[in-house]
Amino acid sequence: MSSNVMDRNSNSSVENWGLEVCANGYESALAAQNGGAKRVELCDNLAEGGTTPSYAQIALAKKNLSIEIWPIIRPRGGDFLYTDLEFELIKEDIKICKSLNCDGIVIGILKADGEIDKERCATLIELAKPLSISFHRAFDMSNNLEKSLEDLIELGIVRVLSSGGSSSAIKGAETLARLVLQAKGRISIMPGAGINENNLQQLIDKSGATEFHASAKEFVSSKMKFRNSESKMGNIDDEYQYELSSVEKVRALVKIINDNQ
Repeated sequence: MSSNVMDRNSNSSVENWGLEVCANGYESALAAQNGGAKRVELCDNLAEGGTTPSYAQIALAKKNLSIEIWPIIRPRGGDFLYTDLEFELIKEDIKICKSLNCDGIVIGILKADGEIDKERCATLIELAKPLSISFHRAFDMSNNLEKSLEDLIELGIVRVLSSGGSSSAIKGAETLARLVLQAKGRISIMPGAGINENNLQQLIDKSGATEFHASAKEFVSSKMKFRNSESKMGNIDDEYQYELSSVEKVRALVKIINDNQ
């Protein structure tokens, strides 16, 4: 590990090395657990950046798995400016997560001007108690990352997922490194977006972060023998395959992280 990364980490009280897997359902959460991940961000609809998983997905994950389960609470894809109705849906989903004894929840709400919606976030944080709260990549869509980080710290958010405002974490590594230094252990900066076993070490060296977020996914081919090539259910090119987190990919990422502790 480079000396500058060691210096960064020495300034942080969040020495919390590990991998969080963005799991698109119970089966992916199981793969994350079997691969050695410390936590899953449980979601649906990865193609839209993740939306709230179903009651059944959360319930079975909590019933059968020992890994930490943190559902994302996001009622739809698109932006992070929500109507009053959508905000009520968010609150109801938080109540469900509390009733299922989730380990925490993941939220993200912005104002129209791109600032963190501190008032609404504070309402959700109070509602979610005693659950801890993480903030997802709505942070990257805010109008000032440095100010937004201070807002999240003031709110008591424990972790923020970020690509440094770029299309991938590796492209945003320099910004992520600045955010890690700014955080000074008051909140965990967790890089995510496009992380794989080929770039994780570089990201560790550049960012100074200690926990990382990846889907570790692979495509699984459908076992359907009959396939209608003329009709489609949505806009995905090949609907006879789907994505699941891979135990082997999770394990490879966890090994890289463990080797740096």
